[in-house]
Amino acid sequence: MASSCLLARAPSALALIAFLLAPAVAAAQNSDSVIARVNGVPIHESDITLAEDEVGSSMPQMTPDQKREYLITYLSDVVLLAEAAEKQNIADRDDVKHRIAFERSKVLMETLLQDTGKAALTDEAMHKVYDEAVKQMPPEEEVHARHILVPTEDEAKAIEAELKKGADFATLAKEKSKDPGAADGGDLGYFTKEQMVPEFSEAAFKLDKGQISDPVHTQFGWHIIKVEDKRIKPTPTFDQVKPQLENFVAHKAQAELVENLRKAATIERLDKPAPAPNPSTLNPSAPMKK
Repeated sequence: MASSCLLARAPSALALIAFLLAPAVAAAQNSDSVIARVNGVPIHESDITLAEDEVGSSMPQMTPDQKREYLITYLSDVVLLAEAAEKQNIADRDDVKHRIAFERSKVLMETLLQDTGKAALTDEAMHKVYDEAVKQMPPEEEVHARHILVPTEDEAKAIEAELKKGADFATLAKEKSKDPGAADGGDLGYFTKEQMVPEFSEAAFKLDKGQISDPVHTQFGWHIIKVEDKRIKPTPTFDQVKPQLENFVAHKAQAELVENLRKAATIERLDKPAPAPNPSTLNPSAPMKK
């Protein structure tokens, strides 16, 4: 089973072969428990993660135990085929050397970016981003409303009449609304103007707390709206947005690292002519041509 998977993924499997053969990676794996040996070559627990990253997207649906067996078999095949390739001196071929060098550079790049992102994740850095974002957030009004949705205006007017006689809004929503949220009494929770279609928002935000609208027509049908509450949208707490802050701070640090390395590097493009020099850069005092 795993052999056929390996053959289907042969080009990308070279990356994993490079992992297994690289001395630096082998040294790092010494702290991992050995879960199998193939012709004396150890397979470590951490190799399963590498294997899943490599072939996980192409794996069929299976239980966790089946997945583990699949990946161990896959890793065994990698070792066996890598050994066979070594005996045929495939590693000495220029194209293979080039591919292994590329995969090594890729691993080093990814590791450096990960380390840079992790190092940037200090409380100070994240709180700074959070505080700056909060300062730039304008106050925004929210409405908490319920609604009853029906296909025709006549049905909406009939419901409006029942409400005026004292019928309970939530009960009528459960009985008559065609909206998927009818089971919750038509409760839409809090929303801003931009989160609803214009006709609905215009009607809802004109109402005061406790008021019920006349029938409102939108692309979805006819609505009766009841406003339960109005408020200024609360600022999310630091903990609520911490995952987004971590993502932003890490990516910002990674982008700055790449940008600084580009600025310090000499990058030559040999596949197309160099751009013509700007006269003003050759002689800073020379006037620009109009």
